[in-house]
Amino acid sequence: MPTETYVRLLCPECGKQWESAPRDLPEHSAMFHCPNCHATRRTAEFTRTERDLETLKQLG
Repeated sequence: MPTETYVRLLCPECGKQWESAPRDLPEHSAMFHCPNCHATRRTAEFTRTERDLETLKQLG
């Protein structure tokens, strides 16, 4: 059975941390809104690490 891949996210404004499947997120250069404080930035700015960003680019 395949393992689900997740991207770890962190809001740069309010500090909310969560995980999401790459397929459920907009592409890395699209605008994204924090579900907690509604801050709007590029999706890439919400990824916690470079590895999370690479996963989003490859699988998103």
